Amino acid sequence: MASARSFTSYLVTPKELDEALKENSPTHLLTSSRTIPLSAAWFLPNDGRKGIDTFREQRIPNARFFDLDKVVDRHSPYPHMLPSPQGFAAAMSELGIHPDDVIVVYDTKELGIFSAPRVAWTLKVFGHNQVHVLNNFKLWVEEGYPTESGEFYSVECCPYQIPELDESKVAEFEQVKEAALDYNMEGAEGIQILDARSHGRWSGKEPEPRPGLSSGHMPGSINVPMGDVLDPNTKAFLPRDELRKVFAAKGIDPEKPIISSCGSGVTAAVIDAALGEAGYGDEKSRRIYDGSWT
Repeated sequence: MASARSFTSYLVTPKELDEALKENSPTHLLTSSRTIPLSAAWFLPNDGRKGIDTFREQRIPNARFFDLDKVVDRHSPYPHMLPSPQGFAAAMSELGIHPDDVIVVYDTKELGIFSAPRVAWTLKVFGHNQVHVLNNFKLWVEEGYPTESGEFYSVECCPYQIPELDESKVAEFEQVKEAALDYNMEGAEGIQILDARSHGRWSGKEPEPRPGLSSGHMPGSINVPMGDVLDPNTKAFLPRDELRKVFAAKGIDPEKPIISSCGSGVTAAVIDAALGEAGYGDEKSRRIYDGSWT
């Protein structure tokens, strides 16, 4: 039985993923531990482009597509809320993913790092710990690694055991509300809330992309626009030392608990991944506010 390559970091380079896919093809039997590329291609609702279209146009060979708009809590009025454990297991089964598979989630070449951290975080929340983020598909394409195009090919479904939700990774509304109230009373002594939206949206000077939402931010939240943790040219994560400088300049304390937020809970995971790469706390001290500003 073949075993998948073990990556040394949560973030995986194009070279590392290419070598892993050559050594451990996803065509192995379902009983083998495989490395599987998982596309998380997604665009904001006011963008006009669709992730599934870019997946059809160009993708990593043998990749699967995780639909961020469909694998959600369908009973919630808010977008992108985490699915139920049953819904998550059903989606993974349909994708032909086995609990022992090593998953490398990636974004679109158009945006660079954007929605992949959210999908990777979702897998971790449901206990699929062998998950990584490609840093990134834009570089994969530019550096000439193989791609394919066309319609879906069929994959053999496999049973995926219904998991338990790790609630320690998820911030609930009441917890965030309490943190904001604590800030009003105590200053910056409690939980730190980071907001990944643009400065204009955070400050209330720019409208939200979803109609009907007011602009502004939670009391005491610290604005860390997603672009601040990415290289402006490659749209990949900045190196660890540079990430630490970004967070230090924002006055973020690595020893205090952090809740990451954004518009609907997608790009908050970019900040959370950057915090992890920078060594800011562990996963027990960092949470994501599912649903976020929406």
